[in-house]
Amino acid sequence: MALQISATNPEHPALLLELPWQTPLAEWPEEYLVPLPRGISRHVVRYARAGDEVIAVKELAERPALREYGLLRDLDRLTIPAVDALGVVTGRTTADGGPLEPVLITRHLRGSLPYRSMFETTMRPATVHRLMDALAVLLVRLHLAGFAWGDCSLSNTLFRRDAGAYAAYLVDAETGELHPRLSAGQREYDIDLARVNISGELLDLEASGALHPSVDPVDFGTEICARYQRLWEELTRTSVYPAGKYHYIERRIRRLNDLGFDVAEMQIEHASNGDTVTFVPKVVDAGHHQRQLLRLTGLDAEENQARRLLTDLESWMATQDDYAPGDPLGARPEVLAHRWVREVFRPTVRAVPRELWGPMDPAEIYYELLERRWYLGERAQHDIGLDAAVADYVANVLPKARETLEPTEESLRTDADRTGADRPGV
Repeated sequence: MALQISATNPEHPALLLELPWQTPLAEWPEEYLVPLPRGISRHVVRYARAGDEVIAVKELAERPALREYGLLRDLDRLTIPAVDALGVVTGRTTADGGPLEPVLITRHLRGSLPYRSMFETTMRPATVHRLMDALAVLLVRLHLAGFAWGDCSLSNTLFRRDAGAYAAYLVDAETGELHPRLSAGQREYDIDLARVNISGELLDLEASGALHPSVDPVDFGTEICARYQRLWEELTRTSVYPAGKYHYIERRIRRLNDLGFDVAEMQIEHASNGDTVTFVPKVVDAGHHQRQLLRLTGLDAEENQARRLLTDLESWMATQDDYAPGDPLGARPEVLAHRWVREVFRPTVRAVPRELWGPMDPAEIYYELLERRWYLGERAQHDIGLDAAVADYVANVLPKARETLEPTEESLRTDADRTGADRPGV
């Protein structure tokens, strides 16, 4: 069978044709490869360069390759954090005509690392907690969408920075199943698999001497499950309120919004005696602040980044002469938001030399600058402004920061350093 490339972007086939498909993936020449860390895998996986993009190439049989390709595209349609599926290459043969396995191609998530790699270094307790929270949120989002992963592990999960926290992404969907809705048994089985896989990988790292002594493999896997259960309960539990206390329902919805979720559909029932009201959030969508920021400004950011940028946007709008909430003669929020992007966000980000960004994206750069302004303002006991924060950040923070995903000192300060009342955006 002739070589066939099925791709989601018309630009990709031409770029992909330049790669050595007639060579087994394990034997690809170094000139095509990109040395990036990767987790353990039952298949041969390599990072390669295709034009300006870095891609992940995984060798596996045709049927599971096509199935995983379809599942990853489904997850993208459902706005689930997962790597982008770019294509599948079939009909591969060696130079002398011998058969080679097909490959699945995904886009490398810029600025990301496998979870497994983080545990081979010394981590602060706050970083461990952020990693736990991010993975628990990912599992909840998958289950709300009806997706049973079936193989959650540290190697199959990527993370990248999200405004001082982390955002987790699914990498491997080979064993996944998408359903209209998951039963409690399906969810529990998936979570138990995650606990076993995660603890098992950590035990493997411990046996090799690579795991930091502060991390307990069994406790970490168990805590992931506990955090998942707490978040799932908050998102799906039934609440019973006294009749007439409708602000309780509004408060519950706001609490879900603060967790980064929108209530897209709800069920409200009055008791037969009229004394109580039962409230059930039936459909909960993640990405509340992401959608709000995208709608107002056109900026696409991670959830925590979006939350912090919205706080800054609202503070800036309050200083504008034509900002008059509820006044039909005042400027609309969308107009002010785009003015903020044009006059504040873009000039501030561009003031940071591009070569110093490392793996950070514009939203993360802006978040770091906001944090630096807060820190310097606390020290000076007055607001120093963004220009001064940019100058100090470029001169004193970025040159010393390693170009890794490990946050700078600004974003690693724990909540003990900054209380919720003092910290912007909380």
